[in-house]
Amino acid sequence: MAHDNDISQQLAEAVKAAAQKRTLLAIAGSGSKRFYTGKPEGEPLDVTGHRGIVSYEPTELVVTALAGTPLAEIEAALSEKGQMLGFEPPYFGAAATLGGTIACGFSGPRRPYAGSARDFVLGTKIINGKGEILKFGGEVMKNVAGYDVSRLMVGALGTLGVLLEISLKVLPKPAQELTLSFETPADKAIATMNAWAGRPLPLSAACHIGNTLYVRLSGTELGVRAASTKLGGAVVENGDEFWRELREHRRGFFQDTVPLWRLSVPPATPPIKLSGKWIIDWGGAQRWLKSETPVTDIRQQVEKAGGYATLFHHEKKNGASFHPLSAKLAILHRNLKQAFDPDGVINPAPMT
Repeated sequence: MAHDNDISQQLAEAVKAAAQKRTLLAIAGSGSKRFYTGKPEGEPLDVTGHRGIVSYEPTELVVTALAGTPLAEIEAALSEKGQMLGFEPPYFGAAATLGGTIACGFSGPRRPYAGSARDFVLGTKIINGKGEILKFGGEVMKNVAGYDVSRLMVGALGTLGVLLEISLKVLPKPAQELTLSFETPADKAIATMNAWAGRPLPLSAACHIGNTLYVRLSGTELGVRAASTKLGGAVVENGDEFWRELREHRRGFFQDTVPLWRLSVPPATPPIKLSGKWIIDWGGAQRWLKSETPVTDIRQQVEKAGGYATLFHHEKKNGASFHPLSAKLAILHRNLKQAFDPDGVINPAPMT
């Protein structure tokens, strides 16, 4: 697989020049996650030309690609070999790139059962704020002392450096998938999802919408059939489309202008008493809330439950609004930014 579109040197020179002049740079990909990252300050550093699969070893279950590579291109190459990205990333736009997906740290419905984006990153190559190209990790899982730098890049929104190359562990596609539905209220659905997660069932997604619990079973034909017989419920036609619509926020629930909150809480947390419309995903650990309730009230309730709340999408705001960090975490964030980008030239927008 060719490196024809590897423009690492050009990008590194641009960062080095910006650092010398103290010019702010905004990493620019396809823009599919702009609603979340906000409109960044600084001159655009276009990384979309830096694209292509560098290496793919189906027998090793590892793919390495340049950060500007469209997700669709990677998933198509994997699909040909009967493999997939285990964290089922949402695109939020047809041109979504690997770099943007990893920088935002987004994972889809499979996350509680297969792992998050962070769990699948084996190595990265980045440009730090001084314009130096650095490589971390490798194509083999390694436990290293101190920080696992590659995984620090997941969800850092480009604030620690420009992603150049990412190596990911991939998974075989299941032979069979089936989605089942059960009419049940939210409290019972949460208890059920948690009980089933503790049993040897081939679960790969579980959510509650309206008054219905949906679960997806993935695995061998025999395993899926046996689990389906055990659980009962009604078979959902076009299950793939159902989970795609949920993952990509294409359902009617996501389409109005009411602020969209993403709440991360312990999965067994009972329904949270906040007014608005709810979708419970990730077996209870991720909850989407459409609500006009004041920010402080939402954060207070979620903190009480041992979680945190992100204002994920709001038409009147420039980007997501993140839960305030504890004093210790805020210091850690500052120190990491200082270590990777001492002059603060890359993606300077604060994570607030």
